Formats: sequence, C-alpha cells, structure tokens
Amino acid sequence: MTTIQIIWLSLLQGITEFLPISSSGHLILFSKFSGFPDQGNATDVVLHCGSVLAIIIYFIPDLWRMICGLWKNKFLPNFKDEGNKLFYLLVIATVPALLAGLCIKIYGTEILRNTKLIGWNLIVFGLLLWIFDHYSMTVLKIKNMGVKDALLIGFAQCFALFPGTSRSGATVTMGRLLGLERREAAKFSMLLAIPVIVLAGALTIFEIYHSGNLAEISAALSGIGYSFIFSIGAIYILMVWLKRWSFLPFVIYRVVLGIILLLDAYGIYEIKF
Repeated sequence: MTTIQIIWLSLLQGITEFLPISSSGHLILFSKFSGFPDQGNATDVVLHCGSVLAIIIYFIPDLWRMICGLWKNKFLPNFKDEGNKLFYLLVIATVPALLAGLCIKIYGTEILRNTKLIGWNLIVFGLLLWIFDHYSMTVLKIKNMGVKDALLIGFAQCFALFPGTSRSGATVTMGRLLGLERREAAKFSMLLAIPVIVLAGALTIFEIYHSGNLAEISAALSGIGYSFIFSIGAIYILMVWLKRWSFLPFVIYRVVLGIILLLDAYGIYEIKF
C-alpha cells in the first residue's frame, strides 16, 4: 500500500469508528470507489487498533477506576464498586462477540465484503437506531446497568461482524432500547471496543510480524498512528455532539448512502467518481 492510501484509510477509520455509520463498511467501500486495491481484512483490523488506543487515552479516568476497583476487591466481582462493576460488565458483554468472531475467523470474511450486504445493513440498522433513539426512555446511566443489560449489548455487538451494521451503531441502539442516556450508551460502546479489537488486533499484528514482511509491518505501524490521531478528534466531537443533539443526522446519512449503494449494486444507477 502507498502512504496516501494508508492516510485516507486511517482518516476514514478514525471518523467512522465512533459514529454509528459503520467503519468496516466504509473501509470496504473505499477500495471499490477510489481505484485503490482492496487493503484486505487484516489492514482493517490494524487500523481499528489506532482507534482503540484513542479510546484508552480518552477514557483514562474510567480505566483507572476499573483498575482500582479490581485491586481493592482482589479481582473478585463486587457490583457495589462502580469501577469493579464496569469492568465485569464489559467482560460479560465481550463474550458473545468473541464466540461469534471465532466462527467468522474459521469460515472466513470475504463473503461479507460486498456492496449489497453493506447497503441493506446501513438502511435496516440505521432505521432501528432512529426508532429506539427516538422512542426509548433516557433514564439510565452505566452504573444502573445489570448483567442482563450487558449481555444484550454484547449480543448486539455480534451484528457488527457484518459490514454496514456498525459496531457502535448496534451497541448504541441496544443501549438506547434499554434506556441508557445517549452519552452513556456511546461511552459503554466505546469501552466495549477495547477488549474485542485488542484481541483481534493482537492476533492480526502477530500474523503480520510472523510473515516477516517489513513493508507490511511498516504500513501497519503507520496506519495505527494515523488512525489514532483522527480517532481522538472523532471521539471528542461525538461526545460534545451528544450533549445537545440526537443520532438523527447519522441515520439520514446511513439511509441515503445505503440507497445509493443498492442502486449501484443492483445495476439501477452506476456510481462514478
């Protein structure tokens, strides 16, 4: 890959990872409509690592509370301690995605990298986000969540394995259905990205390193760095936005993009750049 392609992919990843519009879907579409060769699933995963690094930096206070909560309780569950409780809720919510990700790893992901699937997922899950965001109560904070809530959000995260769904979109949608405040739903969604992406990223980086391809290793490191920079800005903008406004603009974007992609995929209207 060229440096220009890495920068564009990193920018796309950084902007779309935390917005409920599907980063994986946009990364796949980039090669289809830009003229660059498909970067492959491994590069997509590596770019996500930069976003996770941004989450870790942005939420250092929350991560520190979790560490302190675990230490005080000798790493045993204690839901009366907010930090300890948050850690174990994230662990519980991560299990479904790990099992689903293992299945995807075994059977492959290439079948999922197609425009029709991305288009339909953008529309369907975008409309679900609007319905639940508009009609659900906004009464709960993360500290009010229970094991059932964490599991439901975890199962919702499994849908993100299908490009166009959006990991943040699926988890935020379930969070809003359960009554979580918008910023709280977004915060839990971002923290939930850490274990899943770190594990997937570590495996992918190990495979790249083991291959001994220095050019691929260099490209991976550059992608992580650029993605981190763009992701930090995206997190800040989203959290400020959700103080006053809803997810409606992102829903409109998803539906419009989904319709355009389906028109192109079914040969009704060809997208040209």
